[in-house]
Parts: sequence; structure tokens; C-alpha cells
Amino acid sequence: MAFSFGGGGASTAGLAAPGFGTTTTAAPSAGFGFGATGTGGLFSHTQNKGFGFSSSFGTGATTSTGLGTSLGTGLGTGLGFGGFNTQQQISGGLFGQLAQAPVQSNQLINTASALSAPTLLGDERDAIFAKWNQLQAFWGTGKGYFNNSIPPVDFTQENPFCRFKAVGFSCIPGSKDEDGLVILAFNRKEDDIRNLQQQLVEALHKVLGGNQTLTVNVEGVKALPDNQTEVLIYVVERSPNGTSKRIPATTLFNYIEQANIKNQLLQLGVVRTLTRTELSPAQLKQLLQNPPAGVDPIIWEQAKVDNPDAENLIPVPMVGFKELLRRLKIQEQMTKQHQTRMDIISEDISELQKNQATTVAKIAQYRRKLMDLSHRVLQVLIKQEIQRKSGYAIQVDEEHLRVQLDTIQSELNAPTQFKGRLNELMSQIRMQNHFGAARSEERYSVDADLLREIKQHLKQQQEGLSHLISVVKDDVEDIKLIEHGLHDSVHTRGGSFS
Repeated sequence: MAFSFGGGGASTAGLAAPGFGTTTTAAPSAGFGFGATGTGGLFSHTQNKGFGFSSSFGTGATTSTGLGTSLGTGLGTGLGFGGFNTQQQISGGLFGQLAQAPVQSNQLINTASALSAPTLLGDERDAIFAKWNQLQAFWGTGKGYFNNSIPPVDFTQENPFCRFKAVGFSCIPGSKDEDGLVILAFNRKEDDIRNLQQQLVEALHKVLGGNQTLTVNVEGVKALPDNQTEVLIYVVERSPNGTSKRIPATTLFNYIEQANIKNQLLQLGVVRTLTRTELSPAQLKQLLQNPPAGVDPIIWEQAKVDNPDAENLIPVPMVGFKELLRRLKIQEQMTKQHQTRMDIISEDISELQKNQATTVAKIAQYRRKLMDLSHRVLQVLIKQEIQRKSGYAIQVDEEHLRVQLDTIQSELNAPTQFKGRLNELMSQIRMQNHFGAARSEERYSVDADLLREIKQHLKQQQEGLSHLISVVKDDVEDIKLIEHGLHDSVHTRGGSFS
């Protein structure tokens, strides 16, 4: 299957900055929707603090700017990020909460009526409808009918009665808005993205207007579940005086979220875009104080208490099996990446151990070589000193050295001193060697079955020898009788002849 980013030939005429005094309305993106957004300056000076979601905290907020400057260079001319004297109205709230209190109150009243007291038929069958609505609310799907004149209630997984909810923990983003990091999730495999990374950069540059002062850079590529790939990019703007700076992440994100730009990114295979900028302390405090929609405040408070690392982790709701499955796949993907990294580290450690063993052997070799060279140098110095001192009388220091050496020699040769002790130690060593040699004589062990067979064979041989001895004895007795008979017959014949 051919891999093509496409969309490169799209017209950029529609990318120019909007005119002065125009009005732009932006709806919050899907998701949990925590962040703070405003406009102003050349690149709208937008601040989006959150996990890549562009809706604001609290109720709707409207901000406007009226900078009377010209478009200038860079993104102001090539991309048209927002516009000057524009008005941007953003409505939404934390985790999609409704901004109007009466509407929310009516929604809760209708939900309570559908779950407890529906009035559809006016008989005992309304209790069956109530139980059915409760089941749908627990499951988080379906419509709850409770009154013939009022539309049914849509049960979603965000409703407070849905049972398939949990709270997990995610890392707090550490990148700043000035870093300009934006994540593009492609519906492509990692190998395809890496093989065509240069074509991807060129295609993204065309989508951004093809301005020569802009450069698209890829910070990293990471595989995601379901054959998707996450590409981390940032855009650098070069000014005419030679300086360069990164486009803020929220500015770039708001630009690529425009309808025409988003369609071009869809042609490239981008399924979602988001930023991961760090949260300010005020935003983090407001996020933790306000439970998400449909999450029990008690569970939310318990999640904050159970946070294993409050400095680096933040609780996030998991609603429904799809979200649980998504996190499970991401966890498996991260586990595979960690295992791959561990295998690489293990191979590196093995290689380092081999190098260490080789180095230790070389050090021992060089140490022996150094000792040999030291002895050779000492011998050379001795010969040189002998030649240098040849013909000179013994000096005073040399005489003192000779006396010390003679003293040491006499102490070593004294019978009761070191020599006697050395002789005693040598005799003990010889005795130990003799006893060790005697103890180290070879001893054989025979298997029990083989030993039994040997005994049986020797017994049979013994019995055979005994039988043979008895036969020999009988034969000897017979021979004696024969000799005695022959001797008697000889005497009888001699007497008759005489």
C-alpha cells in the first residue's frame, strides 16, 4: 500500500490572515477540556494550559484585542494565525460542564424523574420503566422516557449514576508553551512515518503556507496502539535580522485547528492534534478542586489522597470500557518500549562487562611488564653506578649503608632470630606437604550392585576351589591305596620265589 501524505497541492490563498474587525467563534475541543485560552498579539498570545485541550476553565469567557499594528513578517503573513482586532468567544467548562445553571438544574430534575418517578402510563408499569431507566443510567447509554410531553433524557457515561467509572493518574506535562511542541497523531505505522519523514516535513510546511521564514522540525516519533504514530513537531520562525524563535504551542495549535487546515491535515492522515503544556499553579488548583462531570466528589477526593506522586501525577477520570481499553493498550505499548530499552541496556551492560574483563587482563599484563622493566632498569642503574664509582674510595654514606646491610645479614643468620624461625616454618611446610600427599592417596569407591556381584563371583570361585581340593584329596587317598596294594603284592611274590 503506497503511503502518501497528499494535500501538498492545496491552495494557500485561504490561509491569509482574516481582515481587521472580523469575528471568530471557536468551540472547545472534545475531551476533558481543561486549559485557559485567550487572544492577543501577533500570534494571538494564546495560553492553553492542559493536556492538549483548548477549552477554558469555568464558564465561558470572551476576550478581544485591538492591536493596530501591521501584519509584519513570519506567521502573521504566511499563516494568518487569528487576526488583529478580532474577537474570539469561547464557551465551555471543566470536563464539559454546562455553563447555564438553569439548564443544568432542569437536566438533573429530568434525570431524577426518569430514574425514580416516570409518569408515562400512570400505572404499575411506570415502576418497570423506572428500573429500566436506572439500568440504562448505570450502564451509561440509552434514553430515559419519563413523561409523554417532555423529551427523554439521554444517558451518557458522564452521568453521575454510571457505574463504569474509575480514576487513574497521568503525568503532568513539563513542556512550556514557549517550547512550541505540538503532537500530531497519524493513522500510520511508525516505520512508514520514519521512512517518509522528510516528505512529511515538506507536506506540513506546505500546509502552513510554504513561508520561507518558517521551518518545521520533528522532535520525536513514537508508536501508539492500533498502528498509530505520534509525531512531536515544532515550528521555528526566522526573522530578517538572523534571529529565530519557536512559535508558541498554543498559537500553532489554534492555527492547525482551523477548519481548512484541519481538512488538509486529515488528508495527510492526522487523526488528532493536541498540545501538552504545563499547568499553572492556579489551573492545577482549580482542576483538583472541581471534580469532573459525573464523578463522585468523594471518589475524586480519595483519588487525590491516593495519588502516589502528587508532584508529577494528576488524577484523570476513566469513563467506560473504551477509555479503559485505550489506557490498557497504551500501558502495554509503554511496557514493550520499556522492555526494548531494558534489552538494549542489558546488551550494553554485557558489552561493558566484556570490555571491563579485557581491560583488567590488560592492566595485569601491563603491571607485570612494568615490574619486569623496573627490574631491568634497576640492573642497568646498578651497572652504571658500579662503572661510575669505579676507582673511587668508599664514601661515608656508603660505609654507613654497608654497616646497616651487615647488621641485617647478621640478624637474619642468627640461630635464634629470623633464620631459625624460617627453618622451623620450612620444616612445618614440608611436613604438611608430606601429610597432604599421604592423605591425597587415591581411593576408589565401588557401586553396591557391582560389589555384590564381585562377592558372588568370589564365593563361587571359593566353592569351586573347595570342591577341587576335596577331589584332589580323594585322588590322593586312592593313590595311596594303590601304592599300598602294589607294595603288598610285590612282597608276596618275593616270598614265593624264595
